Amino acid sequence: MITNDTVPSRVVERVQTGVRLEKRLLKVLKALAELHDLSLGDLLEGIVLHAFEGKPPFGDESRRRIAELRKIYGLDLAAADSHRLVEKGGAKPARRRKAS
Repeated sequence: MITNDTVPSRVVERVQTGVRLEKRLLKVLKALAELHDLSLGDLLEGIVLHAFEGKPPFGDESRRRIAELRKIYGLDLAAADSHRLVEKGGAKPARRRKAS
């Protein structure tokens, strides 16, 4: 994610949220945010905005760094695992409502 200083800033209203994430995934995200000198929230906003437009959020160098961080933090989850995760201790995942 590269910022472009020639593009005017956009004013937004941010809210605090209590999102729960898998522990190792969060460690990788925090480390990646630090590498890019971003807050975790800014990194997540960028990832989501890119995903909403079907654009890859990371270039080759960032993906290489992500691979290193995944090894460091033992993150072995893949996209295919995203809707099959259960809490430690056997709790079932929360049911998702269908989008309307």
